[in-house]
Amino acid sequence: MVQDIVDKFKQLYNQEPVVVRSPGRVNLIGEHTDYNNGFVLPAAVNKEIYFAIAPNGTDNMRVYAFDLQEQATFDLNQVARQKIGWANYLLGVVAQFQKAGHAVKGFNLVFGGNVPMGAGMSSSAAVECGLAYALNYLFAFNIEKFTLVKMAQKAEHEFAGVMCGIMDQFASMFGKHNHVVKLDCRSLEYQYYPFNIEDYRIVLCDTQVKHSLASSEYNTRRKECETGVAILQKHYLQVKSLRDVTLEMLTRHQHEFDPVVYKRCRYVVEENLRVEEACSDLEQGNLEAFGQKMYASHQGLQHDYEVSCPELDFLADAAKQSGAALGARMMGGGFGGCTINLVKLERLDDFTARMSEAYQKHFGITLKTYVAQIVDGSSLVSTDFSKTSL
Repeated sequence: MVQDIVDKFKQLYNQEPVVVRSPGRVNLIGEHTDYNNGFVLPAAVNKEIYFAIAPNGTDNMRVYAFDLQEQATFDLNQVARQKIGWANYLLGVVAQFQKAGHAVKGFNLVFGGNVPMGAGMSSSAAVECGLAYALNYLFAFNIEKFTLVKMAQKAEHEFAGVMCGIMDQFASMFGKHNHVVKLDCRSLEYQYYPFNIEDYRIVLCDTQVKHSLASSEYNTRRKECETGVAILQKHYLQVKSLRDVTLEMLTRHQHEFDPVVYKRCRYVVEENLRVEEACSDLEQGNLEAFGQKMYASHQGLQHDYEVSCPELDFLADAAKQSGAALGARMMGGGFGGCTINLVKLERLDDFTARMSEAYQKHFGITLKTYVAQIVDGSSLVSTDFSKTSL
């Protein structure tokens, strides 16, 4: 695919490009904790977006979306949101550079990749981080990576209109080969933990469904969490978010809570604890215990946070019954998308075949599966076909 993208670039622009790769991500544990200032445990994976890019000496940004076979040109003196959906992820990044006082000169770009759309691997963050990394390199702005992450997040807020947390962009930029990264979504401090899974593989099972509840229920969950925080703030001055809440606090004041709000808050507090305990499991090399935390996470998402759906529950249950998976849970916002599974390598083919057969039989839907390996974050691609002397 990299070769095809470079060839297309040369065909369109008759130049030698710089090539950058930017990965999608998975989140092993820590779901719906990010906007509650909690902990997440993501990793960058080998489903990636590639960018072939070079300056063009004009005031225009010329872009070819390889996967869609669509082309567009934009005036860098008038960067604004467009009706072309995919372009906004790129234009949003350019706008952030301009806001920060960096003069983005004209460039040619071909981009495309193999991050599955709608599977919860954050293709949008891969696009944003990849272009941010490429522009920073191309024009020698010398911006720190963490600043690039924040710029990519702002691009999604302001041009794509999605008020995402920082996890997706962070994981795409800061991923590390064979490591997961624990991110504190409040302080933005982070720590790498080894995730040596020679005998296991990360398998994503894509339900192929996205229920319409997703966006409205997401906003409802945020409000429910804020309601719980407001109740506890009357008693504890230190509580600024659910990150600051303990199970003891919740139990003591349970009588003040609407039962549904109580369940939502309990899930978030327990999930934060699970992330910390899961990191201890990794330090001890105890993948079995880590996998059990994944199953427990799904149970909480299904019954307490109620953002799962029948398809996700079916896949999580089937994985547990298979005996081939150490852990499984829904990943992402919920109401569709993927389950993430930690599967024994020797059972990999058997696992995917059995899961696909069972899902087809139960729902009449063809299951898509992706086997993912943990890789480094956004970087230059060293290739024989992209020699450059920038």
